[in-house]
Amino acid sequence: MKANTLALTAAAMVAFAANSVLCRLALGAGLIDAASFATVRTVSGAIILGIALMLRPGKPRAKPDWRSVVMLYLYMVFFSFAYLSLSAGTGALVLFGAVQLTMFIVALRSGEHFSPLSWVGLGLAIAGLVYLVSPGITAPDPLGAGLMAVAGAAWGFYSLVGRSAGDPTEATAHNFIFSVPLVAVTSLVFLGDFEVSLAGASYAVASGAIASGIGYVIWYAALRGLTATSAATVQLSVPVIAAAGGVMLMSEDVTARLVVASVATLGGVALVLTQRNRRPGKG
Repeated sequence: MKANTLALTAAAMVAFAANSVLCRLALGAGLIDAASFATVRTVSGAIILGIALMLRPGKPRAKPDWRSVVMLYLYMVFFSFAYLSLSAGTGALVLFGAVQLTMFIVALRSGEHFSPLSWVGLGLAIAGLVYLVSPGITAPDPLGAGLMAVAGAAWGFYSLVGRSAGDPTEATAHNFIFSVPLVAVTSLVFLGDFEVSLAGASYAVASGAIASGIGYVIWYAALRGLTATSAATVQLSVPVIAAAGGVMLMSEDVTARLVVASVATLGGVALVLTQRNRRPGKG
């Protein structure tokens, strides 16, 4: 991997993990309500991506894909509400696990062959997530985990739909822009919970404009130097980075349950990804 690709990839992973940390910083302390966080984050991302689009030569050509718009909206809203009760690391692990499991299931339904070791990895990943949310003193809030699982499934479908986009940056900008009315309506629905402080709004802007908007642009630049499997595998680092951020910035506990679940889930996903890369006919 070239040095510039490595640097871009590392920056993108930190940005993705920062979304979990920033959301938890804002919502865990009650600095902003969940619906407003989602709205400010989406609007900020739409603005920064819209500016990036305007600075590019030529006129935008892609039309919005409403499936992607709806999936992005669901991810944004469920992600925010999940972090009312989840720690940064736990939320990132559930999110990432749900994303990958969604994409694996779609691959299976489309007829892709899974080797015996892939099935072992898939079972291990599912077992890790089941163990994480199983009843116990250190188990995460079940509602929060459920909401994050929905967010992960939405992001998984969003990623699958987005694979056909001719220009990822342009498509992402359109998806953010057209998601704004949807999150605004959600904020109106939850108007009774309205609570916005300067600090909370700042975290949401940082999440939308920097960690999401600029983060996605950096990630698409990094993808030019990565294979598909490398791109998927490197994202295994996101829950770990998010957990480290939660410990450093919010003194969150890293429980034995989270460690065991992380090893099982991320190890299982890594096993599936490496096996998929060895399918006959692949270079």
